[in-house]
Amino acid sequence: MATFLLEIGTEELPARFLPGTEQELASRFSAGLKDADLGFASINVRSTPRRAVVRVDGLDTIQPRREELVMGPPARVAFDATGQPSKAAEGFARTSGVDVASLETVTTEKGAYLAARVLKGGATAAQVLATLCPAIIAALPFPKRMRWGSSGDFAFARPLRWIVALLDSDVVPFAIGGVQSGRETWGHREHGPGPFAIPDADAYDAIMVKAAVIPSAADRREIIIRGGNEQAATVSGSVIWKESLLDEVQGLCEHPVPLLGSIDPSYLEVPREVLLTSMETHQKSFGVQNQQGELLPYFVTVLNMTPPNVDLVRKGWERVLRARLEDARFFWRSDLESTFDAWLAELDHVIFLAPLGSMGDKCRRVSELCVWLAEHARLADDSEAILGITSEDAARAGLLSKADLVSAMVGEFDTLQGIMGGIYARRKGECKAVADALAEQYLPAGPDSPVPASLLGALLSMADKADTLVGCFGLGMIPTGAADPYALRRAALGIARIMLEKGLLVDIDALFDKARELYGERHWKLSAEEARAKLHEFFVARVKNLFLSRGHDTLFVEAVAATGASQVWSTARRLKALEAFGQTEGFLPSVQTFKRVGNILRKQGGSETLTGSYDAALFDSDAEKALAAHLEQVFADFDDLHKAADFDTLLIRLSELRPSVDTFFNNVMVICDDPDVRHNRLNLLKAIMLRLDRLADFSALQL
Repeated sequence: MATFLLEIGTEELPARFLPGTEQELASRFSAGLKDADLGFASINVRSTPRRAVVRVDGLDTIQPRREELVMGPPARVAFDATGQPSKAAEGFARTSGVDVASLETVTTEKGAYLAARVLKGGATAAQVLATLCPAIIAALPFPKRMRWGSSGDFAFARPLRWIVALLDSDVVPFAIGGVQSGRETWGHREHGPGPFAIPDADAYDAIMVKAAVIPSAADRREIIIRGGNEQAATVSGSVIWKESLLDEVQGLCEHPVPLLGSIDPSYLEVPREVLLTSMETHQKSFGVQNQQGELLPYFVTVLNMTPPNVDLVRKGWERVLRARLEDARFFWRSDLESTFDAWLAELDHVIFLAPLGSMGDKCRRVSELCVWLAEHARLADDSEAILGITSEDAARAGLLSKADLVSAMVGEFDTLQGIMGGIYARRKGECKAVADALAEQYLPAGPDSPVPASLLGALLSMADKADTLVGCFGLGMIPTGAADPYALRRAALGIARIMLEKGLLVDIDALFDKARELYGERHWKLSAEEARAKLHEFFVARVKNLFLSRGHDTLFVEAVAATGASQVWSTARRLKALEAFGQTEGFLPSVQTFKRVGNILRKQGGSETLTGSYDAALFDSDAEKALAAHLEQVFADFDDLHKAADFDTLLIRLSELRPSVDTFFNNVMVICDDPDVRHNRLNLLKAIMLRLDRLADFSALQL
């Protein structure tokens, strides 16, 4: 067993490239070694801005040799009439690396073919790696690639500077991008530039200590967090760690050194969100807060070296950040002097989408749609009660929803849109419900972000997203493949998540219809009917994807979605009930019976108009009388249970029908000669199917 080490040295890579590069190297080396029939115990990949390191432990030193039967041309063309080998036979032997005399004939289902027994394998690990390494390096995918110097057509994320390739203590020879592999590495530019000769693969970590480089991102992260916490504790504070920024910062350094700096306390008049955004976005620094969660006039940044004069470096960071915070304070004070009315007037000159009018138009539509939602939406746990949101608050939230887009602060920090709207609303005298809604209107921002906490925020978010969806679908701007420039998938998924997680009952088709009505007369590309159908299909697809992403079984999801997924909360309840029913002993027999009911209606009832209403006077057998009586018992409180979303009880009740239905099928000829009796019996089955269809499409359960 051997140890293999590969280090790809480069100019500084962007931090966002590192995680993907590590994953690609691990998967490609794993697949490449397996394809080469070289066993290994483990693969470990690490990276810094200037290097990617692959270590393979427990590597086989040589491929196993094995004999393979290689099929060649048909035997009938392998030899001429005199028995001499043809060019086809000679070419096959030459390609296979054997003598013509050693070829044999093998009979298969398709006839007799020439074959050769070829020994394969036996290459050393060094030989395999010398071919595998440059192939993997050249094929690594990056968001952007570049060419440089005399490397010709070779492209990589950044210029290659050195390559270390060691199999134990031996160099694995290859060249790529004008760089020859060897055993020399380079360290930190200031603390250990090198070069350093690595005697063998196991010596690498010790060499990195001398080179002042920490190859592991996890180790660098630990150093950053530990050092940052220690320094913040000296001012009785704690660091406000942001995971995404930590991911970036750990990828910007090889030798992380946390540093505590201070800001003028007067800047604390600026909202917390603004200060943190300025620190994090512009300076890649973290805020510091006290035990009460209040910002302190300090920040923690991360250096890529231990400076000879820490105070001088600290002052430099403080000076640069001061300029950023001064800008933020200017924007803050300037915005406080403006008014919402002035901003609303400016929105009429800001284009939403050219054919869909201005942002001012959008705000007015969203305002009316918020009012409609406040009047029509209900909570699942009390569908009779109103939401308690006044029309005035709903209208105001919608009208002000995009006002902060023309504020100076959002012009500088666009990630604060909505958040600043909420902050300004509080400062300018709007009620808390409206301010909270403005701050939450863009939630959820993704599959892992929270939905709005307030009900008005939820309605505003739904109204905003519905307006965009309806407008884009009306213009035929429907996502195809991976292209979704207006984030319509995220918008539809956001509405679905809000309905599910807030327990909101809303007729989604009615919401979309109202949103289209508010656009007024326009030159739409798609008719109202076509746009409505496509948008409904699109929304249901997002609902199904939502359930599938949460681990639900595909068959069950398809079964409940097939009977309607517009009411997301109740669809989720039906799905949960169906999955629970699927764990019972009576599930499979019940499904088979229900599917039989559906099959008969589909095949035999297609030419008849069935309503589910039947005439007991036409029953002439005990089996159908018993089934009808059982139906009356089950259906007595069906609507009440359905309204209460007690789908577990409904499925149990319907499964209890199975013996009566089976007896009916065994003793009654449904498709009889008498048309009135036949129609009555089909309606008896239709009565069952109408209830089943309100729960799930059992024909979709291919069990």
